[in-house]
Amino acid sequence: MNIQSYIDYIQLEKRFSLHTVQAYTKDLEQFQVFCRVQYQIDDIDLASYTYVRSWIVHLMNEKISAKSVNRKISTLRSYYKFCLKREIITTNPVYGIQGPKIPKRNPVFIPESMMNNLFDKLRFPEDFEGHRDKMILELFYFTGMRKAELIGLELIDIDFYQGTIKVLGKRNKERLIPAVPVLLNSLKTYLKSRAGIEISCETDVLFVSLKGKPLNPGKVYTIVNKYLQSVTTVEKKSPHILRHTFATHMLEQGADLRIVQELLGHVSLSTTQVYTRVSREHLK
Repeated sequence: MNIQSYIDYIQLEKRFSLHTVQAYTKDLEQFQVFCRVQYQIDDIDLASYTYVRSWIVHLMNEKISAKSVNRKISTLRSYYKFCLKREIITTNPVYGIQGPKIPKRNPVFIPESMMNNLFDKLRFPEDFEGHRDKMILELFYFTGMRKAELIGLELIDIDFYQGTIKVLGKRNKERLIPAVPVLLNSLKTYLKSRAGIEISCETDVLFVSLKGKPLNPGKVYTIVNKYLQSVTTVEKKSPHILRHTFATHMLEQGADLRIVQELLGHVSLSTTQVYTRVSREHLK
């Protein structure tokens, strides 16, 4: 069984984000439990096409979303590709497996008027946590960066002279995002507050807790959810909603699609094009 070897590989060699590593680990552990319960094997390297197919059927019967099922299939594909390259297995049990179709849905976003209320009318506490929380919300909305990218930001990534923020995206790809003046001013305010607390572990991470430790994904989600509760009724009040909102508002204001693609860090233009559908419907 080579699950840990694979996890070490994607974490240390491929340098996948912490979020992705955790998701892949969970997927493989779930498949392992399924094989143990259904087929009395503990080593997923012994799994066959039938085992994988029956797991997918089981997931669908459990009402797991098509998107999540496809993510789990992608995890298995990556894992067994790793095993094949190292000659641990001779046949790929995921070969020929097709995931369920994902229904096309327009990304949900928050209207510009509500975002203006968030930053102009809502009062943030005039302390370290208030400055930090506002900074997190502004970064998501004014840059469209992902949650994992924001958590991974370091002090050295902020260039006040050039007015840019360096982001480490998926597959370890770097990109520079321009920072508007209001964002740079907020960053300066936050950094003054940050300098006033004791930073543990000598971390260079930009966003930390009151105890000086790096923020975890759950805390960032809680911060965003808390403040969005005050201005919107959208069902999912998450950091990713702010990414959708950034992209939609950019296109509504006439930004070029390829520019938005670069800012979001999308590999394919087709991934960004979904926002054109949203902005057209909004204009109608």
